[in-house]
Amino acid sequence: MDIEVILAKAQELLTLYGLKIVAALLIFILGRWISKFLRKVIVNLMTKAKVDATLVSFVSNISYIGLLIFVIVAALNQLGIQTTSFIAILGAAGLAIGLALQGSLSNFAAGVLMIIFRPFEVGHRIDGGGVSGVVEDIHIFTTKLKTVDNKTVIVPNSVLTGDNIINYSAKPTMRVDFVIGVSYDADVDHCRKVLTEEILKDDRVLKNPELFVGVLELADNSVNWVVRPWVKTENYWPVYFSYMENIKKRLDAEGIGIPYPQRDVHLYQHAPE
Repeated sequence: MDIEVILAKAQELLTLYGLKIVAALLIFILGRWISKFLRKVIVNLMTKAKVDATLVSFVSNISYIGLLIFVIVAALNQLGIQTTSFIAILGAAGLAIGLALQGSLSNFAAGVLMIIFRPFEVGHRIDGGGVSGVVEDIHIFTTKLKTVDNKTVIVPNSVLTGDNIINYSAKPTMRVDFVIGVSYDADVDHCRKVLTEEILKDDRVLKNPELFVGVLELADNSVNWVVRPWVKTENYWPVYFSYMENIKKRLDAEGIGIPYPQRDVHLYQHAPE
């Protein structure tokens, strides 16, 4: 082919597509710069709002990828390439991926809500998803708990948020509830004095809120008393175990306990494991 013909063809193509190629390149370069700028803005805003670093990284990257896809489609459209079918393919692929990963997406959505609303934090003791333990890590898809017997349990976030969550560490103080059975022969005022004195011997019991000691019920074989001291959250179990032992010794010494085997009421309470 003659060189002049080739040059003529090249000039014709350049005249026809040159401006479109330049415009497409400008759209891509400028759009990519804007996408990076917006990603930085999102990161700064979420960081100032003290959003979890994992969520910040995930949202910023997803936003950048989405904006970049939009820029690429706009650049291709500028070249005259039909992008309708391309967009349809992306939509179908997104739908298929969404259906295949619907469980993971559910965990992701639950993880985002947990990070935003903070029902608990790392180090808190919680009951949730059928598991009781201390929160070690909160991820986008799962939460890691350590149980009282030092086992690690990985709980999907959707399972954790699908039911009630009890957070034992959210408040600085907790109430310890004891129900104690004493003999029917025991004097009521004397029982109140014994139960009150024994719990107040522990310096970990708070003065405010005030301790409550009172008769709960008249059971078949015992008079059941309720003792409700308030303690700091970290002192819950030490106070519980200490009082159980001390009150048993005191009741035996005073002769007002329920003798075995007639005793059918035991010290008990409701508390975190």
